[in-house]
Amino acid sequence: MRLPLALAATAMLAACTVGPDYRRPEVALTPRYQTPAAIAPVDVPWWTRFGDHVLDGLVTHALAQNLDIAAATARIDQARGAARAAGAALLPTVGAAGSAERDITSLQTPIGAAAHELRLPRDYALYQAGAQASWEIDLFGGLRRGREAARADLAASLASADAVRLSVAAETADAYLQLRGLQARLAVAEDELRTEKQLVDLIRQQTGQGLVADRELNRTLGEQQGIEAAIPPLRAAIQGQINRLAVLTGQQAGIGHAELAQAVAIPVAPDPSGDIEPAELMRRRPDLVAAERQVAAANARIGVAISDYYPHVSLGGLLGFATVGGGGLFTGDALQAGAMGGLRWRLFDFGKVDAEVAQARGHEAEALARYRGAVLRATEDVEDSLTRLAEGRTEIALRERQVASLTRSRDQARQAYAGGVLALVDVLDADRALLDASDRLATARTDTARASVAAIRALGGGWETRS
Repeated sequence: MRLPLALAATAMLAACTVGPDYRRPEVALTPRYQTPAAIAPVDVPWWTRFGDHVLDGLVTHALAQNLDIAAATARIDQARGAARAAGAALLPTVGAAGSAERDITSLQTPIGAAAHELRLPRDYALYQAGAQASWEIDLFGGLRRGREAARADLAASLASADAVRLSVAAETADAYLQLRGLQARLAVAEDELRTEKQLVDLIRQQTGQGLVADRELNRTLGEQQGIEAAIPPLRAAIQGQINRLAVLTGQQAGIGHAELAQAVAIPVAPDPSGDIEPAELMRRRPDLVAAERQVAAANARIGVAISDYYPHVSLGGLLGFATVGGGGLFTGDALQAGAMGGLRWRLFDFGKVDAEVAQARGHEAEALARYRGAVLRATEDVEDSLTRLAEGRTEIALRERQVASLTRSRDQARQAYAGGVLALVDVLDADRALLDASDRLATARTDTARASVAAIRALGGGWETRS
């Protein structure tokens, strides 16, 4: 009866796990976002919704070769190894060892002199082989809490890697959209420069004929030079975005893609993919999943700290063979065995254990505050990006009508000036207004497309975490 009772008592103790059990934290959120938005279904990779094959290739390349993603993958390997180690700590450890040594004992030492008097050999060869095992019995669950924390860390690393991939994809798309926007603005400036040069040629002819004063030619030349001065910063910014894309795709800056140098239209901003319910952010956004898993890991480490209030029991054993001279190593006479039990208990160190438990609870409180703060900032990201997307589309429609009106106004002004009906200052004012409106239209299209990327990123749309 004693053996079954002892086994039952051991099983009951082993089932005891100290520390608080984890409960997923709740954050009160509204059922819907304040800004209404059309949300696309998650059926294809979100970047393909822009309908630009160059962008598709860049994002695919970045996800395959970006070095931040490579670093995140390496962190996963580290966390996976730590999780395996924490699980292995619950199991017995078994090791094997063997040795061979040759000794000559000095006769000038007490041991050597005694051996000589007893006619024991002065020199001998000792051979040993055997195995030893040890096992810490997890009576109060400290090791199990450690395994729980390591598994939560692994899940956080997996989600963090997903967050890095989402960030890299979004950064690549953002850089590409900025590039196309800058190229569109450069095209506007170059087109306006060509038109301004035509006007300068016309006024130079009139000045030569004595029809207009030199000041009008100088005024027009000043406008032309102002447009020319605006072009170099645009070209520098374009090269900067090309360099940014090179680094994002794992290449040396300065190595540009030929397809990037050719300007194309700014892609139209698609509806973001994701979920319209704020509560889904905590499941869909990988950075929030990682933050929640960090809370779980911190919670489990409270149990690890509390387990030091209780004794730690370990068992050990040794089974092997030893012989002098090498003969009969694996015989019954050469057999040696041992068994041991160990007890480690920080009985007089509870002040330090109290401090460690308080520290663990503080880490959990910090992780929980960070998680809740991250959720609130995520809702801010969503609301801001959805608002920019909706208002940006409205601005584009208004800017397009403005550009159309100002184009007609500029053409009419030049015709009137050529006919001597309108003053030059009115023509220059019409040119400046059209240039400014066209530049603002290109900027609005770029910003709206970028707002779509920001909304997709904020919603965690089209990205399923592996945790």
